[in-house]
Amino acid sequence: MVRDQDDRSDNDGRPPPGSPIFEAILENERNRRYLGQRLDAAGDRVDTDLLGDIVRHGPVLEALLGEPLDRREIEERLDVSRATSHRYTQWLDEQGFIEKVNGRFQLTWRGEVVAGEVLRFEANVRTAHRLTPLLNVICEDHREFVVEPFVDATITVAEPDDPYRPVERFVSLVDESETFRGFNTTHMAPLVLGGFHHQIFEETDTELVYLPSVIERLFETYPERAREAIDRGHLALRTREDLPYGLAIFDERVGIGGYDEITGLMRVFVDTDSPIAREWAHRVYASIRADSDPLDTRADLSR
Repeated sequence: MVRDQDDRSDNDGRPPPGSPIFEAILENERNRRYLGQRLDAAGDRVDTDLLGDIVRHGPVLEALLGEPLDRREIEERLDVSRATSHRYTQWLDEQGFIEKVNGRFQLTWRGEVVAGEVLRFEANVRTAHRLTPLLNVICEDHREFVVEPFVDATITVAEPDDPYRPVERFVSLVDESETFRGFNTTHMAPLVLGGFHHQIFEETDTELVYLPSVIERLFETYPERAREAIDRGHLALRTREDLPYGLAIFDERVGIGGYDEITGLMRVFVDTDSPIAREWAHRVYASIRADSDPLDTRADLSR
C-alpha cells in the first residue's frame, strides 16, 4: 500500500536529520560557494604550490592512512626507489604530516586529516568526470545534486546504436523493487513500454511526482488502469509545476535520470546503492514532495 507520507519525513513534511557524515557533506555543499570569501576573511591562504605538493604526495599519505610503514614497505607499496621514498618522507615530515616512531612512519593527526581530504578531492574529481553525461544534461539544476555519494555509481549512457540502454537499466531496477518513489520532468519510461506501466500499475507500490501535463498524457494513454491503481491505493500521483531532473528511489538503490529536451528520451541514468546517496535522495524527494499537490486536489483528469 502506498503511504500518504514519506516514511523518512517528519510530520511537517521536512526530512529528519541525516547521519553525521551526510550532514557534513550537505554542510560542505551549502558552504562551498562561500569558502573563498571565508578563507579571504580569515587571511593566510594556502600557497598553490603547497597545495600541488600535497596532492603529489597523496599516494604516500594514502598508504599511511592504512597503517604505519617502514621505508622498505613504502618503497614496495608505491614501487619507488629508496631515494624517492626518502624525498617523500622528508618533505612530509617537514610539513608536520608524518612522524617516525619505532622505525615506522605514521601520520600525525594533522596528516590524517590532510590525507583524507586529498582522497576526497581525488574521488570527487573522478566522480565529476564520470558523471559528465549527467551533469551536461541537468547543468541548470545540478547545484541540488551532490557528487560525493555517487563515487561508485553505475552510469548507463545512451549510445547511437543502443539509445534505450538507460531506460532498460531503469526498468530492470523497477522490476527488482517492491516499492518505487520518484519525480521526473517527463514520463519515467516511454508510454509505449506497456511492461513498465503494468509493473507500476499492478506490481510495485508506487508514488510519483509529475508535471501536470505528464499526468494528463498518462491518463490519456492508460485511463482505466491508472484510475484503478489509484483507487486500490497501489499508485499515488502528485503534481508540481516545476521539477529539476528525474529521481528514482527503489528498495535497494537510487537513481538519477537525465533527458533529451527535444526527444524526451532518457540520455543517461546513474544509480547506486550507497547509503549516503540514499539519504541524499530521500532528502531531495521529501523536499519535492512537500512542495507538490496530491492528484485529488486538482480536476479529475480521467473524466
